[in-house]
This record gives sequence, structure tokens and C-alpha cells, in this order.
Amino acid sequence: MDIHEYQAKALLGARGVKVPPGRVARSADETRQIFHDLGAPLGVIKAQIHAGGRGAGHVLGDPERRGGVRLVRSPDEAEANALSMLDHVLVTKQTGPAGRCVRRLYMEAGCAIERELYLSLLVDRARRCLTLVASEAGGMAIEDVAAETPERILTEAIDPLLGFQPHQARGLATRLGLRGRSIAAFARLVGGVYDTFVDLDAAMIEINPLVVTPDGDLIALDAKMSFDDNALFRHPELEELRDPNEEDPREQEASRHGLSYVGLDGTIGCMVNGAGLAMATMDLIHLEGEKPANFLDVGGGASRERVTAAFRILLADTSVEGILVNIFGGIMRCDVIAEAVIAASREVGLSVPLVVRLAGTNVDEGLTMLAESGLPVQVASDLGEAARLAVAAVRERRNG
Repeated sequence: MDIHEYQAKALLGARGVKVPPGRVARSADETRQIFHDLGAPLGVIKAQIHAGGRGAGHVLGDPERRGGVRLVRSPDEAEANALSMLDHVLVTKQTGPAGRCVRRLYMEAGCAIERELYLSLLVDRARRCLTLVASEAGGMAIEDVAAETPERILTEAIDPLLGFQPHQARGLATRLGLRGRSIAAFARLVGGVYDTFVDLDAAMIEINPLVVTPDGDLIALDAKMSFDDNALFRHPELEELRDPNEEDPREQEASRHGLSYVGLDGTIGCMVNGAGLAMATMDLIHLEGEKPANFLDVGGGASRERVTAAFRILLADTSVEGILVNIFGGIMRCDVIAEAVIAASREVGLSVPLVVRLAGTNVDEGLTMLAESGLPVQVASDLGEAARLAVAAVRERRNG
């Protein structure tokens, strides 16, 4: 789950990370009042969407093609910029050409900047630990820095048994060229980021830019934060930070039914039980020359209702040109899958090719149900054949 910048800053600020003073606004009048209340000669108004590159993007319909991060020096400027951003679509590299509608803004006081750094804390699966990532190339897209000048990316692995140690931050600060009181300030800030990460079961925290002020202090000028969905049951307060307007409607529907779903940009919808089997299914679709439209794991013990909901989500996706159901019945029974597939197909209307591969518990009963359903279902004996049949069916339909 992702959250907005202003929400991430509130969570970080509660654990000692310095952030500029600011407030969220949902109207131009509010923005005007916030600028006045901040009492600063310079303010920054920022569009709040779940995407990076806001400053380099552009608002659709703006004749000057201005982005989603702007400096303002008066209440009038704040109000005028708010009017040109709220309820308008902001397009960035991460949103794609469709962009995202701006429904709220964040107004904060400007600050003096001497240097801009990059800092993030993330789960490093290769090292099997949390890793600090830092760079003196703050304010830039870290992907571009890593690709063009990888030597500018610094990392520090955190031992999962020892946890974060202040000396790690001090060493990283020295490698970033920080001196004097900035080293201690950096160590305190990193400690706050680490506490936030661990306390809230975060998946990633990114501060870009992390600015060094002329007096040597460090302030998080921007912040992104995402959380492990599997741990949200331990943090009901975080669920309140969810913004449904920023989430894929398909993923919202899947979440309501307890399904693991991630929308992708392919053409073959997948319904599988088990994350490993789902990944293998997606790999074989790629191998055959097409792309999966989603990752969808119904789980090992899904009910008929949950499977029906999953199939309905696939059929409602207009980008799906074919569906591949791949179920290995251990706890899950193949006849339950077949019953749900038949029910959902009749309810929604099966308008794309359907390939089913079943194996395991009650497989004969499930295959019999599919054969007697009257639906145009192709049955595969193994996963390789299922992927080939699905790709061939999609291409045949596409070519008329």
C-alpha cells in the first residue's frame, strides 16, 4: 500500500525526522489560508498523487505546461496555482499519458538548501536484509543515476540480528561528504527512518531530496512510503491512510475478496493458486511470446465465492484477450474451481478464449463439469501446453 507525501512526512516527523512545516489542502481557499498561517516568505505547493516526477511533469490543459510542484510567494499565488492544479490531470513519467487527477495539495514552507542528497531504506532480497541506499545526487531520478553513474550509489546493509547501528549512518555520512554537525544530524535522521520502517512494517521509504541546510541540518524535503500489505492487519491506523482514488479499481475489488492481485499490461488473464505457481505461469506466457495481464493468486483454500469473484475480475478487464486458469488442487479442490469458473462465465458472459489446466484433488470431477458445461473451454494436460494453447487462442482471435 502506498501513501501520500504529506502522510509519509507525518509518520516520519513523529519519529524525529525533520520535515518542513506544512498542511494538506483540498481547495484553493485552504491553500491561501495555509500560506498565510505558515508565515514564510516562500512556500511550495505540491500535487498529491501516488507517482514520482511530479515537478518534471505537466498539468493537462495548462498553457505553460507547468508541473505539480511550484514555488509561491504570496497567498494570491498560492490560490492561483491551486486553482490550476486541483481537479486537473497531472502527467508524469510514472503515471503514463493518462496521468492522475489531483484531488489534494500539500502546502509547506520553503527552506534554504545547500546540498541535495538521496536516501532510501528498502528490503534487499538479494542480501536478505534491510539496506540503506544513499547518493550525493539528490533530486535526480535514482534509476538514471544507477544506470549512468553507478559509482554514485552507496549502500549499507543492516544486519537483521543487530539492527541499525549509528556507526553505519556516520560512515555513510562521511562517504557522502558530510562534515561537522551534519554527520550527527544524518545519523539521527537515519535512526528515525529505520524506526519508522520497522515499527510500521514498511516495504520502502524514500527521501529525495534530503536537503542539507546552510547551518548543517538535514531536512526531508520529499518522502515516499509503501507498506507490506500482508502486515496491515497489525496496523489498522494505516488502513485509514489508504486513498482509493489512487488505486487500481481491480486491485480494490480483489482486496475486498481477500485475493492477491496485481494488474499488469499484458493480454492473458491468469488465475492461479499459489504465488510460485502464478510466477511460473506468467513466465511461460512470456516464453510463448505474450504477456500476462495480471498476477492473481486465489490462495490454497479459496471458497467458491472467492474464486467466482476472481474470475469476474478477469472477465471485466477490457485488456484481457484470453484467460488461463492453472490450478493445482492440494487443499483447493478442482471441482470447486470448475464450479466457480462455470458460474462466473455464465453470470458475466465468456467473451474471450478460456484455457484451463487442473491437477490434483477431484480433478476428474472438475474436468467432467467443464466438459458438460457447454462452455468453449480448452483443457490442457500440463502447464506448458496450457500456455501454448492460451497464446495460440489469443493470437487466433486477434487475427480474426
